[in-house]
Amino acid sequence: MNTIHTLLLTAASVLYGIGAAAQQLQPGDLLFHVKESPTAITQVRGDLIEHVAIALGTDSLIEATHRGVVITSVDSLPADGHYLIGRITVPFDLQRSLNNARSLLGRPYDYLFLPNNKEIYCSELVQLSFVDSLNQLIFRPVPLSFHDATGRILDHWQQYYAARGIDVPEGQPGSHPSELAKRSVVRIIGRMR
Repeated sequence: MNTIHTLLLTAASVLYGIGAAAQQLQPGDLLFHVKESPTAITQVRGDLIEHVAIALGTDSLIEATHRGVVITSVDSLPADGHYLIGRITVPFDLQRSLNNARSLLGRPYDYLFLPNNKEIYCSELVQLSFVDSLNQLIFRPVPLSFHDATGRILDHWQQYYAARGIDVPEGQPGSHPSELAKRSVVRIIGRMR
């Protein structure tokens, strides 16, 4: 992530009060989990956004976690790091989008981050759920990235996929929570915790 984008996300986070932002959470908002320190997931994007969930209301979310696609309470979110609230800035079909997300409830988590299978990972849930009035995806897939700023695939991901007997899916269609947060159709409106 470039320095300017980091500063903009940080400025947006500070500009809005934590309590005020929590009250602003609306159905269809995206909640981005920003970790306190880097992880294998965050290192491929150069920032600390590791997870994304979809707000169903002010107190509940639908998300893909290690438990699969589930509905959770905002109060049950992990306490490490903080959360940025992202609001979609283009017209979209809220009811159909939330129904799309709910239709994926119970699906297992996609630990391999592969397209076109029955498993779902967090940003894939967002990417597959949000549609416009013509039922077209708001978030089109982008090539997956498992490399650092130099273009080298990180050792973690080489070992991770080698242990599972498959190649790193570098360049396969997909999404990443950090990448979704930076799309022009998402505006960061606040911060929680």
